[in-house]
Formats: sequence, C-alpha cells, structure tokens
Amino acid sequence: MSYVLIVIFIALVFEYINGFHDTANAIATIVATKVLSARKAILLAATTNLLGALSGTAVASTIGKGLVDTNFITTDTICSGLLAGIIWNLLTWWFGLPSSSSHALIGGLIGSTLSAANNNFEAIKFITISESGEKGGVLYKVLIPMICSPIIGMIASLLVMGILYAYISRFRPKKISTKFKQLQICSSAWMGFAHGLNDAQKTMGIITLCLIAATNSGELNNIPSWLWFLKTYESPDGKLVIASWVKIICALTMAMGTMAGGWRIIKTLGHRLVFLKPINGFAAETTAAIIIQTASSFGMPLSTTHVISSCILGVGTAKSLSNANWSIVRRMILAWIFTIPVCMLLGYLISWVLN
Repeated sequence: MSYVLIVIFIALVFEYINGFHDTANAIATIVATKVLSARKAILLAATTNLLGALSGTAVASTIGKGLVDTNFITTDTICSGLLAGIIWNLLTWWFGLPSSSSHALIGGLIGSTLSAANNNFEAIKFITISESGEKGGVLYKVLIPMICSPIIGMIASLLVMGILYAYISRFRPKKISTKFKQLQICSSAWMGFAHGLNDAQKTMGIITLCLIAATNSGELNNIPSWLWFLKTYESPDGKLVIASWVKIICALTMAMGTMAGGWRIIKTLGHRLVFLKPINGFAAETTAAIIIQTASSFGMPLSTTHVISSCILGVGTAKSLSNANWSIVRRMILAWIFTIPVCMLLGYLISWVLN
C-alpha cells in the first residue's frame, strides 16, 4: 500500500510541475501586454485552472485506458512514466522552452508499458475502433491532434486577427486598446479554464489507472478500513470512473503549481516569440481556448502548449512574418518533435531499472 501512495505522490508532483510549467499557456499574453500584473494574472490562471479541472473527465478516460493495454500496467509502470515526464518538464523549463507536459506524460507511459510488456507492441493501443465506430488510440487521440492542432491554431488565429483588423479600422487606437484590455481578461480566463479542463485530467487518469492496477493485483487487499476510497474498479460497461477525491486533489495541486508561476516560459512566450498588443493577446487566447475545449470534449489529450504557442505566432505574424523570432520558433519545434520519443526512451529505461 505504501508504494501505491508513493506513486500517487509522484503523480501529484507531476501535476504541480505541470501547473507551473504551463502557467504561461494561460497568462503569457496578458502579462506581455501589461493588462494585468504577473501576480494578478497567476491568481486568475490558478482559479480558472481549478474550475476547468473539475469540469470533465473525457481526457482522463483516454489517458487511463485509451492508450495502453491495462493488463500490462503496474504501479512500477506508472511510476516510470511519471518520472520520465517530470525529468523532461524540468529540463525544458530550465531552458525556458514551451514543451508539452501532455506528450511528456504520454511518451513516458508508452515507453514504460513497452518495457513491462517485454517489447510487445500490441500493449500500445495504436488504433482502436469502438462498437459505435468511434476511432481512438495513440494515432487518433495523440499523433493526429499533435500535428494538426498547431497548424489549425496558426491558421485560425491568422483569420481571427484579419477579421479583427478589418473591424477596428474605423475606431481610434486609444479606444481599441481600452476595449481589448477588458476583453483580454475574459479570453485569458477562458484559456485558463480550457487548460485546466484538458491538462489536469491527465493526472486524474494516471492516478485512477494506478488504483485499478493496485486493486487488481491485490496490493490494496490489506489496507486500513479508513482508506477504503483507494479501491477503484472499472465500471461494468468498461468506462473509467474518476473518483471525486481524485478530481479535487488533482485540481487543487495544479492550481497550486500555477500559483508558483513558470517565469522562464512566460518570458519566452510573452516577450521573446513575437511583440503583442491587447488585441493580439485576445485573438490568440480566444482561438486557443476554443480549440482546446473542443478537443477536451472528444477526450483528446491535446498539448495546450502547442496550441497557444502557434496561436501567438499566428496573431504576431498577421501583418508581417518578420515580427516573429524564428530562432525561438526553431528551438520550440525541436522540443516538440523530441518530447514523445525522448520520454518514451526515459520511461523505458526507468521501468527497466525498476524491474
């Protein structure tokens, strides 16, 4: 039982790091445009992250049983995947690179599962099709969204920015700035909510997966009666049921991580990528929030980092491509490309060592 509690603790450490690593997703633009101070922006992000995290479980279900065969999952496997994600998140945070916590976790989990399954690739649900015809698995829930979401984000934000430029042409600059400063508070709050709705659920799914594995293996047979809530079972129809206490503890942990702030990445996204005004920030956040919330409703563990970064790039280059810092863009793309394979390798090696 003590090992299960350790794994849950490691999962919450990942959630906390996810909070401060991805704080920039919700507030980089509003800090860069000086609509809110950093302290107020972080408080806004923490509050909306908390609300979003408590508002759904579709993404948690995908992480919990939609990507790997649960027959190969043990507490060691989950611990290895989490440690791989934590190592990569801390490394990219140190260098100020907006990488994906979601893909770090998924890569780590896939790598550790492959190790536990003795390189049996059937343990990875690459493509699944339900009885109702719904397509799932790593290809449809991770890889396709990973490629498409930044492209959609950049194109959509360019279109939104073009529409806004056409709309504001008849107003005075001072009035435009005042109005969009007000609107950007709303768009930043929405982005924070969408981030919580998608990102916090990933750890909910991991903890539930850990509890199911521990219950099935008998690790929780002799727990004290007051820890009855740790025993978790899949519902008769095969759906993953996320316990209320798991939702609450993950939501609060992410909110606390957000309060800690990820200043290095905030600086990269908000100041070094492109020059932003309130209208740009509003367009980027609104576009990103729509994309992320839509993906969440379909249970897709999207990279909120990829989406907001591409939207910021889109609105920043709406007038000229020279507005972007392309050296930063290249570094970000390299981090995006290497996240899943590097974390797969880390997860595999850590699992191999533990076993």
